[in-house]
Amino acid sequence: MFDVHPIPAFNDNYIWALRNTRQPDMVAVVDPGDAAPVLAWLEKNNCSLAAILITHHHADHTGGVEALINHTTVPVYGPEHSPFEGITHPLQDGAKLDLMQHTLQVKAVPAHTKDHISYFVDGDQPQLFCGDTLFLAGCGRLFEGTARQMLAAMHYFASLPDNTEVYCTHEYSLSNLAFAASVEPANAEITRVHERCHQLRHEGRPTLPSSIAQEKQINPFMRTTETSVIHSAEHYGGNPLKTEVEVLAALREWKNRF
Repeated sequence: MFDVHPIPAFNDNYIWALRNTRQPDMVAVVDPGDAAPVLAWLEKNNCSLAAILITHHHADHTGGVEALINHTTVPVYGPEHSPFEGITHPLQDGAKLDLMQHTLQVKAVPAHTKDHISYFVDGDQPQLFCGDTLFLAGCGRLFEGTARQMLAAMHYFASLPDNTEVYCTHEYSLSNLAFAASVEPANAEITRVHERCHQLRHEGRPTLPSSIAQEKQINPFMRTTETSVIHSAEHYGGNPLKTEVEVLAALREWKNRF
């Protein structure tokens, strides 16, 4: 597993710094929307940049790439057929990327954007870098993809080991948990996690990583077969919902207006 450090950026982004404990002075960064905090972190921690990983093309995930590679020429890994032109090493769905003595499994998860991918590191302590697709208690907006694609992504994430650490790239946890509590007001685990995340934010600490096990218990977008979630989605939409896709679509529309 990587030694993972959050680098805060903008109002609510996290750029993830990945270190190999055997070579702690070399770092890869995930979704550097801004170069300045990355360069400051590298200098403070006596590290050199080894690689950049991109999950999708949005500027708050790619905006710092040019300045970083102008500072140090490194490979930029990211999805093939991406509108972002700074990717030097495009990755296909199903590819395996060997990086800093770790193997990352690439999975296409088009929903938030058409080009979105995630990176999974298997092992005793698995790790998932999922950009804006899976959040703690939430999922990304469907800017370019469909509810069916997002459901497929949720099924993929649910298939990963329960102890997988989930590293998304926004601090949306409190608002997502408030929505999850509206969907499932009787879910005691949502209440427990909400209280813990409130305390972490009060202490100025990230609420991340989450875990796949936790998401299965609290995330409405991963609980689309639960009776309580289906009933709440039907109540919001005012219509019976016959499929998981319809449930997820109703939840996403509800969250958009929440």
